[in-house]
Amino acid sequence: KAKGPPMYASYYADVLKAEKAGERKVLFTFRNAENRELPLILGQLPALPSKWWASRDFEKSSLEVALSSGAYKVDGFDVGRSITYRRVPDWWAKDLWMNRGRSNFETLRYEYYRDAEVTFEAFKAGETDVRRENSGRNWMTRYDVPAVKEGRIKREELPNEMPQPMQGFVFNLRRELFKDRRVREAIGLMYDFEWQNKNLSYGFFTRSRSFFGNSELEAKGLPSPEELKILDPLKGKIPDEVFTKEYNPPKTDGSGNIREQARQAIGLLKPAGWEIKDGKMTDKNGKKLAFELLLNEAGFERMALPVKQNLERIGIEMNVRTVDTSQYRRRTDSYDFDMVIDLWGQAISPGNEQREFWGSNAADKPGGRNSMGLKDPAVDQLIELVIAAPDRDSLVVRTRCLDRVLQWHEFLIPQFRSGKELVAYWNRFSRPEKTAKYSPVAFDTWWLDEAKDRALQGKQAQ
Repeated sequence: KAKGPPMYASYYADVLKAEKAGERKVLFTFRNAENRELPLILGQLPALPSKWWASRDFEKSSLEVALSSGAYKVDGFDVGRSITYRRVPDWWAKDLWMNRGRSNFETLRYEYYRDAEVTFEAFKAGETDVRRENSGRNWMTRYDVPAVKEGRIKREELPNEMPQPMQGFVFNLRRELFKDRRVREAIGLMYDFEWQNKNLSYGFFTRSRSFFGNSELEAKGLPSPEELKILDPLKGKIPDEVFTKEYNPPKTDGSGNIREQARQAIGLLKPAGWEIKDGKMTDKNGKKLAFELLLNEAGFERMALPVKQNLERIGIEMNVRTVDTSQYRRRTDSYDFDMVIDLWGQAISPGNEQREFWGSNAADKPGGRNSMGLKDPAVDQLIELVIAAPDRDSLVVRTRCLDRVLQWHEFLIPQFRSGKELVAYWNRFSRPEKTAKYSPVAFDTWWLDEAKDRALQGKQAQ
């Protein structure tokens, strides 16, 4: 909490202290009794040996392998390239009911690649065994290879009932340029998702509209009477549209002709102090409306460049800059950017993590998850209501209220989701016939099928 990554300061904010209460007991004292999820969160904590850490600096980076208490231990690594884990044969928890049928591999090796294209080609060449696909274009067009046709590579689309992550082009609200919501909304109008989805992703994706999409937590329609009991006291402090409109991102016909969206964008920018002069969108002092989109992966450029071209039609300059991972991390940790692509995953029971995602206290914390820099007391109030929800029905209602307010803040341009887990793997594995509802891949329940493995020997290449 005190020395870990910034997120944990918020995550464990309601834990006052931890004390040894017996040979195998720890007593946690909470700030209050409102956070019903907190005991479950603490149950996720791994056990770390105090004797090992007593002589080491917890905040200091090191390549020394730490003593751990899990099913696997680090067996070796090549910095920046790979890490290998080996199963602990006498692991203390292997026979507990929740662990039976899991952790079935003797060794696990993770390979790191700096380029998404190289990663994909390495899988097809048999250099890696399993690939979780996130590109609709790849999934629809690039698995037409002999290994797939012959059944040596298997592809599966597994339904996922978890709330789908919200990914989008994120505005840095710390920048003066983006403090005006009309400017953000105008820029968002120039993202032609329908054209991109049809031409770049072969119609595979659905446009995101909620921070809790694909779940009962998603805000739809107008607020219910139960929601209004929470939202009405916040009138004047939250966007007016929360009460009068269902949020949906702009939609085009997919033809690439966005003349109407351009007209609307210009109409929003004019009362915000921006007009087109000599083909450039400028303010009264002649300053151009220009900003930089910072990326750390060249693959995102395919998504960004059509937006750049559309913005140029109304005189807005968006520079797309791709940097290496270390530079990207330095700049995003210090919020030195205008716009980035970011993503927030959600659980079926939102809680403490919402403080770190959207809370005012997290906005200026280096390396935090509130990348947009949102500071809104009303949002803070809704977050605390979510955390303190006394039952499931209350949690659903309160989360929908939070979702509505976040939607209408328009601090990002929503991109897309699929609602499925896409996984491709070399056909040497077996797994349970029934997939998990909220984690359908569940790789730790797979096992090496010796018969399939023998049949694949010498054939693991596309």
